[in-house]
Amino acid sequence: MKGLKNAEKAMVAAATAAALALTGCGRNQANSITVAGSTAFQPFAEKLADQFMARRPDVRITVQGGGSALGIQTALSGAAQIGMADLVKLPPEAAGLESITVARDGIAVIVNQGNAVSNLATDQVRAVFNGTVANWRNVGGDDRGIRVVSREAGSGTRSSFEDILGGFRLANDAIVQDSNGTIRETVANDRDAVGYLSHGLLTERVKPVSLDGVECKEEEIVAGWYKLVRPVFLLTKGAPSGAAKDFIDFVLSPEGQETIRRNGLLPAR
Repeated sequence: MKGLKNAEKAMVAAATAAALALTGCGRNQANSITVAGSTAFQPFAEKLADQFMARRPDVRITVQGGGSALGIQTALSGAAQIGMADLVKLPPEAAGLESITVARDGIAVIVNQGNAVSNLATDQVRAVFNGTVANWRNVGGDDRGIRVVSREAGSGTRSSFEDILGGFRLANDAIVQDSNGTIRETVANDRDAVGYLSHGLLTERVKPVSLDGVECKEEEIVAGWYKLVRPVFLLTKGAPSGAAKDFIDFVLSPEGQETIRRNGLLPAR
């Protein structure tokens, strides 16, 4: 993600305004924390926040999605005390933020359960998503057109996916969805669709394909064999302090890291 384009800036501005409206004056209270950004990490952050608040009833944590670009901008603006971003590399505008790696996440390429394709080479994935290959028969499947499903601009999952694959222009007719969950459901309901999502959000409704013969599984990711992997960052404006620091410390604690691992992501280290 090399800076935000105009459309992304407009999206982030609107989402930031919404975050400010939802948090209101409560965000100025020492024990009221807003966490915003990555939709891939959002459900994990919600579980962690519930665990933390159960032991710290004096703290109220609100978790919002919106994408990694939103996480960066709300942390910068102060609309959120903690931003969430899942990017291979943070963009220049995040240089003024403290970044703490709290997890690692594989990105799974997914197809419908009825699709015969079970493995794609890296160059095939790139060709499918840029529209150069538009029929499944060209990559070992049936004689059917391919429907590409992608995240929106500003998504950390999309930025990481494109960065790791070397950068490419998304197919003009790609269906754009605003979360990992909607990508999963779109692919689950369309035999010809292909998409990508956090491996922590995989379910039996879709089929992950191997990449260059390597499955998107924990052991392959840990060993460094599966290449579509990105870190998950929590971002703060300046060194974290108070309740925000306490929450981040909890996420990095053995209990927090075990919650992350148990729910499908990989610990930070």
